[in-house]
Amino acid sequence: MASPTQSLVIPAFNEAARLRAGFERLRPTLEELGDGATEVVMVDDGSSDETMRVAHQVYGHLEHFRLVQHPHNRGKGAAVRTGLAHARYHRVIVADADMSIRPEHFPRVLDALTRAPMAPGSRARDGTIRYDTLTRSVSGTGFHLLVRHYTQLSERDTQCGCKGFQLPTARLLAHLGMITGFAYDVELFYLAHQLGVDIESVPVTWDDIAGSTVRFANATRQLLHDLRAIARTRYECPVVEVDAGVSLDDVRHAALEARAAGLVVARHVDHALVVTARADAVAAIGVAASLGGRVRTATLAELRGRDLEAV
Repeated sequence: MASPTQSLVIPAFNEAARLRAGFERLRPTLEELGDGATEVVMVDDGSSDETMRVAHQVYGHLEHFRLVQHPHNRGKGAAVRTGLAHARYHRVIVADADMSIRPEHFPRVLDALTRAPMAPGSRARDGTIRYDTLTRSVSGTGFHLLVRHYTQLSERDTQCGCKGFQLPTARLLAHLGMITGFAYDVELFYLAHQLGVDIESVPVTWDDIAGSTVRFANATRQLLHDLRAIARTRYECPVVEVDAGVSLDDVRHAALEARAAGLVVARHVDHALVVTARADAVAAIGVAASLGGRVRTATLAELRGRDLEAV
């Protein structure tokens, strides 16, 4: 079998009706990238329709396809974090199931990831995103102003449905993130800036695909609550502090014994931190016992600027 060189993470919630058309938009790009060169990880976020069955029908023939299912709907942010924990290759793209961001841009995102740890798509042109209706354009501008007010972020298109990451950075952002709703994208950018992550945006083209399950108006109250909370949140996650020279093979062995997935090693000249998901604090104890380390929590300031390696 061909060995993949990148991963594609697709969060999906009640997307049964749009998966086939989305795959047809994606197919030419998969062929361009090379037969078997892309691992596809789809996360069914507790769909109540036939998303899981249709996903197997549409994507199941791919050489490297995996479907992960949440038992109930947890939100897009949670689905993306699950997908990043399961992705296995150094360059990762997160894309919506309808492929509304034209997949023809994916090779450019992958190229940007050879230079920067984060390569988000951006639909902005001359500082403006022009949607299909005036109402949506005005709403988008208003949302951007709210983002700037509450987080001081300057990125014009935080909500683009296509984002690229180097795997270690993706996993660290996923471990630190808390928001599961519409504002999870904003939180990603906020955390990236706090960690000093280099970002190279890639211009992309967006097509309005009918049938979206996103209902911005219904989520407005939670959205505002989440935006206000981002800058006030004390972002910490469980880590195991170990010797600076710990080998990745030893960490992998410890992770297998503790049944811990998606770990990140953040190295410093004095010590290394094995970063685990917030929900894996118990597994962190097992990792610490195996490596002779100690369990504690780490702040954004401690993690900023470290050399990262995915396990």
